[in-house]
Amino acid sequence: QVQLVESGGGSVQAGGSLRLSCEASGRTFSIYYMGWFRQAPGKEREFVASINWGGSTSQYGDSVKGRTTIGRDNAKSTVYLQMNSLKPEDTAVYYCAVATYGSEWNYWGQGTQVTVSS
Repeated sequence: QVQLVESGGGSVQAGGSLRLSCEASGRTFSIYYMGWFRQAPGKEREFVASINWGGSTSQYGDSVKGRTTIGRDNAKSTVYLQMNSLKPEDTAVYYCAVATYGSEWNYWGQGTQVTVSS
């Protein structure tokens, strides 16, 4: 089992920045990828970004590319999501997720709210 705890959400004005954190605990040695997804009210869950545990490969969703950076600190079993130039359409609940070796995204955090006002 892997447990995930997100932090760093909040309210910000358009153009501002936020940094989300997700700390993993438990069987962290089984982690292959860590990532972020988001879900806005009435919309489907959307991929935001992911990074492999070694940190050599990262991917971004089209809607955040160029404004967002994902990073990790393996010593702290933590993944970060730095979001800049935030837009009102970035408003959503952001979820941290883990894919263990041989699995799809199989562990999820409880989510953290990000609200961007115009």
